[in-house]
Amino acid sequence: MSSAHTQRIPQEEIEKQYHYMQEVAALNIQKESESGKKSFAQIRNFGCQMNEHDAEKIHGMLLAMGYETTDKSENAAIVIFNTCCVRENAEEKVFGHLGALKALKRNNPDMIIAVCGCMTEQPTIVDEIKKKYKNVDLVFGTHNLHRMPELLYKCLQDNHRIYETSRTDKEVAEGLPIERASNIKAWVTIMYGCNNYCSYCIVPYVRGHERSRMPEDIIKEIKELEESGIQEITLLGQNVNSYGKDLETPVTFAALLDMICTEADVPRIRFMTSHPKDLSDELIDVMAKHKNICRQLHLPVQSGSSEILKRMNRRYDKEKYLSLVEKVRAKIPDIAFSTDVIVGFPGETEENFTETLYLFEKVRYDMAFTFIYSKRTGTPAATYPDQVPEDVVKDRFERLLATQNNICRELNEACVGKTLDVLVEGISRTSDSHYTGRTDSNKIVNFTSNKDYTGKIIPIKITSAQTWSLEGEVAENMD
Repeated sequence: MSSAHTQRIPQEEIEKQYHYMQEVAALNIQKESESGKKSFAQIRNFGCQMNEHDAEKIHGMLLAMGYETTDKSENAAIVIFNTCCVRENAEEKVFGHLGALKALKRNNPDMIIAVCGCMTEQPTIVDEIKKKYKNVDLVFGTHNLHRMPELLYKCLQDNHRIYETSRTDKEVAEGLPIERASNIKAWVTIMYGCNNYCSYCIVPYVRGHERSRMPEDIIKEIKELEESGIQEITLLGQNVNSYGKDLETPVTFAALLDMICTEADVPRIRFMTSHPKDLSDELIDVMAKHKNICRQLHLPVQSGSSEILKRMNRRYDKEKYLSLVEKVRAKIPDIAFSTDVIVGFPGETEENFTETLYLFEKVRYDMAFTFIYSKRTGTPAATYPDQVPEDVVKDRFERLLATQNNICRELNEACVGKTLDVLVEGISRTSDSHYTGRTDSNKIVNFTSNKDYTGKIIPIKITSAQTWSLEGEVAENMD
């Protein structure tokens, strides 16, 4: 197999994993016949949308192996931690949970505790698990997710700890079972890994180099989701704008998006994350062309200071970013922008931070995910000498949050009186008397209704606005 271009993992390898799923299922059937008890599994998921989708694959494989899921560790025959390492507090949470399970493992030594995901691609983390968390039986990385059935079978049969974190940087797995968390919305991963090496980011080191799925595999999955009644699909990748460069026959992300919208009839298509340095005119034109591409663009800026952006290795400056925003708005006037931003990056001065505040006022994001800089061992920024004092970072964080909250509130208030199409997701988690859903621009809308429209896109008249959500009522011609 050529190593120059991304390829599918051989079909015989996937078939082997299905064999191991059957083997584990047979063990669980035998166990249930002897004990009269079903085998339960608990998945604890941390991190981004990519991790959420990985958890759906883990869930699908567990079901194929005869497990039912539970949210109680004490009932579980296996507990799987699907981890994140983008920020330090995510790792600390995992270690805290692992420590809390030590007593449960002593009382139930047959319980399998597994750790997978991005944390396990760091050798220092694996060493720490080996030394301090003897209750962990199985460790595997993001590149080995497809081999979970084989690794679990060996763990059950051999009764010894297994660590598997080898790289498959030029291969992607197809054909694994997936248990979707929703029958309304779905994630579809189009690529894995990242080649950008932003100076603060650990992702390229743990997710590996960019690996794109074949266009035909992506479209096949989307058509299957369409047939099942899925109303909204979000295309996932660490940087979707880089899609297809590693394929034997290169395909741009814009071309893939055009194919998807032409060949499938899903009411809503979203995508994330979109790196500003790779946002092409072709992509903007495709977004403007297809009405089922949501009028929302997640475009992480990370800082409003060109000086800081250079230190971050983002490969664009403030002026280029703002010109991109203007270019997109010229073609798609009703576009809603969301972003990611880091406060307190090493060397950030008050002047640098003020530039970020200015950029937020200039762009006026509908949503911003605001993070305090987290030092990640192994990244260049972790060695920078001019780390910003914690009290200064917290003050800036609060000021930026206040600025963005005001902008969100103003943008939401401008929606009052309008009728917006809302994809209804079900009963609100905060009020049993309200339904909830999202607009094309990804705004949350809560509303009352005499009828259950879950899974449908319906017009909602907006009656009031909160900072992070809208309130409304079903349009008169619907209810």
